[in-house]
Amino acid sequence: MISLISYYADLAIGLILAFLLLSLLVSGINEGIVKLLGIRSKFLWAYLRDTLDGAETADGTSRLDRILDALKRLGRKARTPLTQAASPEEGRSRLPASVLGVFARLPFGRDPRPAFSRQPPPAQSPPLAAAADSVAADSVAADSVAADPVAAGSVAAGSVAAEQVAAGQATASAEVPAGASADPAHPAGQADPEEIAVLTVEPAAVGAAGGVLPPDQGKSMAELLHERLQEIDHAKRGRTSIADIPPARFAVAVMEIAIEHGGVEALMRDLDALKSPFSQPLKAVWDRASHDLEAFGRGVEDWFDGEMERLSLLYRRYVRWVLVGLGLIVTLAFGMDSLEYGKTLLRDNAYRGAVTAFGQSGPQALEPLREQCEPGQDPYVCVTDVLSTPAFVKIFTNAPVSVTMDAAEGPAWAWHGGDWWQRLTSPGHWPGYLITLIALLFGAPFWWDILRRLSGLRARTSGSTPS
Repeated sequence: MISLISYYADLAIGLILAFLLLSLLVSGINEGIVKLLGIRSKFLWAYLRDTLDGAETADGTSRLDRILDALKRLGRKARTPLTQAASPEEGRSRLPASVLGVFARLPFGRDPRPAFSRQPPPAQSPPLAAAADSVAADSVAADSVAADPVAAGSVAAGSVAAEQVAAGQATASAEVPAGASADPAHPAGQADPEEIAVLTVEPAAVGAAGGVLPPDQGKSMAELLHERLQEIDHAKRGRTSIADIPPARFAVAVMEIAIEHGGVEALMRDLDALKSPFSQPLKAVWDRASHDLEAFGRGVEDWFDGEMERLSLLYRRYVRWVLVGLGLIVTLAFGMDSLEYGKTLLRDNAYRGAVTAFGQSGPQALEPLREQCEPGQDPYVCVTDVLSTPAFVKIFTNAPVSVTMDAAEGPAWAWHGGDWWQRLTSPGHWPGYLITLIALLFGAPFWWDILRRLSGLRARTSGSTPS
């Protein structure tokens, strides 16, 4: 009875160890792809761009989008877009809406991350402006041209000064005949010093007092946020690599931006002019805090913490399908049939028991072992080879490529593509492949916890001191 329990314990530990190793391999490949393509960082900043700067312009479809749309139509969910698209007036979301969008359009399309800067955060930030690729930027440019083509480059469209100038010019153009002076007291081309002061308002002064500037005269809300985080940043192809922002630090950054912008209400007003989705939760938090700055900071922190939880759930939902694909590739590449592997573990235990009986009973116990050896092979050499190659190592013997290490000749590579393909197309192995794939979906942490509980290993506890 004790021997039977030992056999099943060895079987369980062997299977768990195999699943743990293959799960670590799948997780390592996935993490390498994510790190190489910067997916996690781009996913975060795509969300921040959408939330802080508003939607981006839907200025046509790139070649990459057309290719991915064609691939998407081949799948079952042909109607699922790669991005959360909207009408041209509303723009489209930078955050992908499908697995192809996360692992194809997001890494190889337009990079939503701010540019990396080696400089420390500035003592005084630039004024708030519309993002260059946003719908708000087109709206600001259209308002500037409608107000006055000459003054559009110097007066912030959407600000109080721009509205006053546009209103005054519209009234003057309606009352003054063509070719006449706008001011009867001065010839054409001349103006009072007060008029010149209004028309030449500095962009920095307008931004400090509140207002929305064109993209080339300030920075967007996402870029202002990055300015306060760039001390903990490092470059990755010229872009930020920040993939995680603590909620407390986000709240402090928003407070700093609001103070430099002239107050929370001024910031909310200009974010609303930028059509930023961030203005609505900011107003809700500000009203709930009863205009108390300390309570407002805690409210922004709680709001951002909740948003990060939702974003993490969305990201894991996309990554789960990638892990399914990687798990299938690893299972088929190594030909990991869990049922066959379990039988091998039990057979090895029985084989080792027969060898033990041979050592106790003498040469007559060697006869049953001859069936396990090749014809003409020395049984003693056969036993030694089998015992030196445990079942766990045999996981990798079914791969299409194998390598053997020799002390004299070095590594020797061998191709077993024909055997691997025959094994792969054999229906008898498919149930074992399916069990392996399902087991890999539980992840390495799950199998490590099971192995630790089964083997009696104790988790290392922080704060424990030796007696």
